[in-house]
Amino acid sequence: MAENTPNLTLAERQIVDVVSRADSKLAAAVSRALEETTRRAAVEMQAIGQEDAAPALQYFAAVVHQRMYCLMCGADPDTFEGGNPEIAYHVIRNSQNIAKHYWSADVEPYPAK
Repeated sequence: MAENTPNLTLAERQIVDVVSRADSKLAAAVSRALEETTRRAAVEMQAIGQEDAAPALQYFAAVVHQRMYCLMCGADPDTFEGGNPEIAYHVIRNSQNIAKHYWSADVEPYPAK
């Protein structure tokens, strides 16, 4: 594996470290926000006698996923207008490749363009 690792300059290593730390902090913040939102919704549902209707964390994760997908594709997350179909194609293809490679999903990714 070491043979495939590029030799990075000091500046490149520093950049990788900064981005990696930012990625980790962002992921942790999103996870905390999802957990807090799920907890808050459950408390509010219980307050109105609808505890069985409280959305699961996965519901809120799907909301975040949809909004991020729109942002990645250049679309307005509220109206879905303005998205770039070329970027959408690549994002979907990447997701399919992850599912197939890591989780043995029985999907056939979109053909390469």
